[in-house]
Parts: sequence; C-alpha cells; structure tokens
Amino acid sequence: MARYRDAVCRLCRREGAKLFLKGDRCYKPACPIEKRGTQPPGQHGNSMRRGKALVGYGQQLREKQKVKRIYFILEGQFRNYFERAARMKGITGENLLFLLERRLDNAVYRAGFSTSRRQARQLVNHGHILVNDRKVDIPSYQVKPGDLISVKEPSRKNIHIEGAWQTASGRGRPSWITADGGDMSARVASLPVRDDIDRLINEQLIVELYSK
Repeated sequence: MARYRDAVCRLCRREGAKLFLKGDRCYKPACPIEKRGTQPPGQHGNSMRRGKALVGYGQQLREKQKVKRIYFILEGQFRNYFERAARMKGITGENLLFLLERRLDNAVYRAGFSTSRRQARQLVNHGHILVNDRKVDIPSYQVKPGDLISVKEPSRKNIHIEGAWQTASGRGRPSWITADGGDMSARVASLPVRDDIDRLINEQLIVELYSK
C-alpha cells in the first residue's frame, strides 16, 4: 500500500466508503463517492454489488483491507502490529487500532498538519516534523502522552502545511490531540480511546481473520 501508484479514490470506491485518502477533495462535491456513490470501480462495478453479501472469510478480509488502506500500510507491517497487539493486555482488536493511531504519520494528520495520511507520511519522511523539538523522520514512530509534535520553522511557510493547519478545526481533532498555541504545534494529551477512531471499523472481524 505504501507503494500504491494508482488513483487512491478507487480504493474508497472499492471499500464502499470514504477513507479520506485524497485530502481536501474528500470534503468536496468532487469526491467520487459523492458523485458516483459506492459503486466499485471498473466497467463491471455494478455487477459486483448484485451477488450475495460477503460473509465469513470474505467479510473479514475486506475489513482488514479497509483498515490497511485507511492507515496506508503494507501487509507485513499490519501483521506485525496485530501480533504486537495480541501480546498486549486488553482487547486485541482495540489494541491494534490504538497502535495504528499512535503512528507519527497518523498523529501528524490528526493534529492538522496535513489533509491526508499519505501527505503526512511525506512530511515525516522529508524531515518537516519535530517531536519534542527533535527531528523524527520515521512514519511508524509511536507517539506517547506528553509528546509535542511541531513543524520545523522553515517549513511553516509551506503552502500545503499552512493550508492544512488553517482548515484543521473544520476537519476536527480527536480528543487525544490538542492544538498547542498558534505556532503550528500540537500536544499528545493522552492515549487514544475507541471513540476517537472510526466507528465503521469492525476490528473484531480482523481478529477473527488472523485467529484462524
């Protein structure tokens, strides 16, 4: 998924839901989901919806694919996160989502420095992001409560970062991240909780898939 080269809007249509992969376009009428509905991409898109509803393995696989696409990570990475979540105390499915939410690229997106997770990953990779005033260029870095996430001083004039920051309040921030003043910085106030994450995700289906 990290090397996906095709139009990302096709991924949303394949999952039949907005995955917010295209940034600002996802919030506008130009979004393909708004224009074409949840019809899958391709010339046979309509016929794909006429068969029986997915059940069992098919439903579990689609749920895993959807979450991988939301966080834009590869199968190997996703499996590693699941195995780590299974070793943690608590509910495995929720632990998995919490680990994904705490990725630095996701935190950058959720804080409002970018309009999509893919854009956030580029910002991290290119060295625009600081954690506690130190450059961190690893998208999978796990943020923790108390961490200060900010944009490097020279990068604050970047039109993409500036535009995303100015419109961040309209997109909303989760309760575990708070804006830290007007200098393009945000604080990890707490660990994420389930209510902060998309309620359309059924993480139990993923647990069932990997438990076979």
